Amino acid sequence: MYLSVKSVKPLGEYKLLIRFENDEEKMFDVFPYLSIGKFAELKDMSLFNSVSVSFDTITWPNHLDIDPEFLYEKSIKIEDKHTYIAGKS
Repeated sequence: MYLSVKSVKPLGEYKLLIRFENDEEKMFDVFPYLSIGKFAELKDMSLFNSVSVSFDTITWPNHLDIDPEFLYEKSIKIEDKHTYIAGKS
């Protein structure tokens, strides 16, 4: 299913809170990818936290972006957003 990203918020521990065009919020964990290519640059928390929405997906200033279909498929649906934001996941 192809859903565009509407918003993204960096959380602790290399996690992202992502809202898709259907208003579903999901959490994507970037940590497992930090040893792959340009993802390694995201170990720098200031770079990681600079994530933004561009067109229909997320991107960072180092020109790294992630396919929105991949984000949707690999993200975990959030039942209680406040738990994840507080870092208690």
